[in-house]
Order: sequence, then structure tokens, then C-alpha cells
Amino acid sequence: MMRLYITTGSSIEVMQGTCDEALHDRIIWIDLHEPSPREVRFVEDMLQIDVPTRAEIVEIEASSRLYEETDAFFMTATMLCRADSESPELTPVTFILVGHRLVTLRYADPLPFRTAASQIHRNPLAWNSGEVVFVGLLEVIVDRLADILEAIGADLDAVSREVFTTDAKEAARRAKDYRQLLARVGRAGDMIGKSRESLVSLGRLVAFVTVAFKSKDRKSLQTRMKTVSRDVISLSDHASFLTNKVTFSLDAILGLVSIEQNGIIKIFSVAAVVFLPPTLVASIYGMNFEVMPELTLTYGYPMALGMMVLSAIMPYLYFKRKGWL
Repeated sequence: MMRLYITTGSSIEVMQGTCDEALHDRIIWIDLHEPSPREVRFVEDMLQIDVPTRAEIVEIEASSRLYEETDAFFMTATMLCRADSESPELTPVTFILVGHRLVTLRYADPLPFRTAASQIHRNPLAWNSGEVVFVGLLEVIVDRLADILEAIGADLDAVSREVFTTDAKEAARRAKDYRQLLARVGRAGDMIGKSRESLVSLGRLVAFVTVAFKSKDRKSLQTRMKTVSRDVISLSDHASFLTNKVTFSLDAILGLVSIEQNGIIKIFSVAAVVFLPPTLVASIYGMNFEVMPELTLTYGYPMALGMMVLSAIMPYLYFKRKGWL
């Protein structure tokens, strides 16, 4: 699908599919979302460029993602999409700046593209060229990553409160939800990793396009690009902090699991020691020897039971006094 954003001076019209040649000069943004071969040919013929294939935009070499060709800048960044779902994923998005036009090539539907489209409709005068749309898209993408990292940080704070709670009821409930806590921490770690990968690719793209803007004397956009660059750096630092927090939370949860397991093993060990002496007494008097003096005693049976009870109580009292129970 192809969307054409065409400026009319005071507003911006959105058209799907191809358009008349008379409107070509007024197009500021061509959004290619899973385009057909016909749509790709339309863009190539109109702008005299070679649109990268899907196989080319997934390559990770910097030379394949950031390059200039016939006065057109080709830039591919990795974006995080479906972040609010159970299966977030990374997808490459290519930005092509050709004069005052922007071409975006994507095979997914990240939220920032919908956000940018709605902002264009609300304030069309602020999005009057392809360069402005490009910088605006980068700002929206960075804002989206900031929101994702903020949500991850809030969830990790909630996990920390649950893990380190001193309330007895909450601790008992927590002991039943270790698997859920581990799943939350694991998902947070996965999201942070994907966010950092996206930030790294955006950082490279911003550095590349900043140099390109300097060579093209686009000083009006350089300040906004510097702000985007600072935001990317600060978000990368925050992602590193959250990574350390994930590691700490994971170690804390695994430590609590070990403590719970040690407590269970201790209970079984104490129970085995407590019941071992009575078992020994019962085993002795369960022997089938002819000559056993206690067998002929009138109070032999109560005596044996008393010895069994006493041999069980004494270890229990000893453990209690030592504070092992």
C-alpha cells in the first residue's frame, strides 16, 4: 500500500495509490507499506532512484543501511513494533530523502507512523516538507521508545516492591508467583534489549543525517537533530541502567527461590532427624529374638512407646533451643 502526502499550501491531502504527474512536485511524503511492484516502479520512475528490496534493508552492515546515491540519502533504522503485545518484534524501516521529498519503506506498522500521520492532520503547516516530516518522524520514534522504557521501569519498580515486601501476606502470595515474577522480569529484559538495538541504529542514522544536513545547509533542522541525538544518547544510558536493574531483580528473585527451597529442605531434614530415634526404638523391639528381657515385662509396651516419644521430643527441643526451627 502506498500513501501520498500532498501539500496544498494550508493543508495536506492524503492519497492512496498513484497520482497524476501534475501533483508530483507537491508530494512531500511517500509512505510505502508492503508496497506492490507497481507502486515501487512508480516511485522509482518519479524520483529516478532505486528503491531497496526487502532483502537489502534487512542487512546489518552500516554501508548497506546508510549511504548517499545520486543526491538521495538512504537510511535504514531498526524499529520496535507491537511493543504492547505479547510478541514485540524489531523491523527495519528505510528512509529516503530526495530533495524536499521523503520516502519511507516498511513491512510492518509501527505506532510512530500512525502518530505522525495524526499530527500532520492536526497541524499541517508544521509539516511542510519531506525533511521536516523526516525529523518529525524521528522525534516521534524517540518519544515512543522513551514511553516504552518508562513503562518497563515502572514495571520493574512494581516487581521490586513485590520481591522486597515485608508484609507477611504479600510475602506468602509472592512465594506462589515466582514464575510470574520471573516472566515479567524476562519480558522486561527482552524489551530493553530490543529497545537498545533500535536506539543504536537510530544513533547511527542521526549521526549520518546530521552530517548530510550540514553539507546541504539545512541549519533550520540541525538544532532539532541535535536534540534527537541527545535524546537517543540519554535513552541509551537509561536502557543500560534498566538492564542492571533487570539483572538485580533476577538475582533477587532467584535468591528468594533458593531461600524457599532451603527452608523446605530444612523442614524435611529436621523431620527425618526427629523421627529417626523412634524408628530405631521400634526397629529394636520389632526383632524376633527368643531372648529379649523386655518382652516379658508387664509394662514393656508402654515403656517402648515412652522411649519412642521421648527420643522424638528431645531432638525437637534441642533444635528449638538452637533456633533452627
